[in-house]
Amino acid sequence: MSGHEDIESRRRFLKLAAGTAVAAALVTGLPRTARADDLPHLSEADPTAKALGYVEDAATTKDPKHTAGNTCANCQFYSGAATGYGPCQLFPGKAVSAKGWCISHTAKKA
Repeated sequence: MSGHEDIESRRRFLKLAAGTAVAAALVTGLPRTARADDLPHLSEADPTAKALGYVEDAATTKDPKHTAGNTCANCQFYSGAATGYGPCQLFPGKAVSAKGWCISHTAKKA
């Protein structure tokens, strides 16, 4: 094999490897986004929700630990949009309300 054929072979390999890496990143990223939208909403009656004092609307909580303005939307465990519902690390497999709150609220770091 000549030096020129070696270089061409490497180029083909690198192009194929780069294309495969991009395709893999896209394929693994898309289902994650789709799954977040399909999560069932967390019920206040859920045992974990009860244990953590979760409410769908922070304005309705009577828990003395709640501070005005604290909601799931500004908690570090919440990864959804600022409105609607989104995933929370504390309630795997469920979507919580952005307006919600629980006793584990931890403000996002700026």
